[in-house]
Amino acid sequence: MDEALRKIARMLVESLHAVALTGAGVSTESGLPDFRSRGGLWQDQDAVRLLSLEVLYGDPLRFYSRGLHLLRTFRGRSPNAAHRALARLEEMGLLKCVITQNIDGLHQAAGSQNVLEIHGHLRTASCLVCRRVFPFDFLEESVSAGRIPPECPACGGTMRPDVVFFGDPMAPDFERAVEECSRSDFMLVVGSSLQVAPAAYLPGLVPRIAIVNLEPTAYDDAAEAVIHGKAGTVLTELVRVVEELAGRPETTTER
Repeated sequence: MDEALRKIARMLVESLHAVALTGAGVSTESGLPDFRSRGGLWQDQDAVRLLSLEVLYGDPLRFYSRGLHLLRTFRGRSPNAAHRALARLEEMGLLKCVITQNIDGLHQAAGSQNVLEIHGHLRTASCLVCRRVFPFDFLEESVSAGRIPPECPACGGTMRPDVVFFGDPMAPDFERAVEECSRSDFMLVVGSSLQVAPAAYLPGLVPRIAIVNLEPTAYDDAAEAVIHGKAGTVLTELVRVVEELAGRPETTTER
């Protein structure tokens, strides 16, 4: 791992516009479920159906009694060492943004400032009619009070979480992510299986990529460096090596 780690560190230090792409594997050390690996959430077909537009709109009682409970598992967690390491890399000026497939908000909680949430988030809910936005807690309170589906207090329209479900278009942040990748010269992929389209296409927009993931991905052969390990452990060590390299005048780059 040492050689690959130093290579990733050097690519970060020498890059002019580096971005990170993160998936569920960056949050598993915070107690959240993985998705595509063995035993992951999407291995449960009932979970896939629950978090779909078909159930959200066609069977709201089922969604708000079971699907909302599933979404709650992604709330109230604390960021781990991987989130903190990525925030530190941004603080050092080495990462321009974090593009995440996650809806848990843990990158922001760790201190990352420029986060693109391409699958939405659990901070808010929106009205399908007037488009007003309310805190996610309002949605939960409405459901707890038996108002299913939850109604907008402004117009009476139906409320829904601001999360990208199966059948939804991508969140507006996806277009910004494409722009960031098109400008980027290096991408660090962390905790993503790179199996979910269209997020899986983003690394193809960047000339140099490195991957930190517990299991192999389809992009491993295209990556300049690959480390199969826990994100928190690897990224903590990566920050240490980056700080060492960045402190050497011959390896710093004007940004």
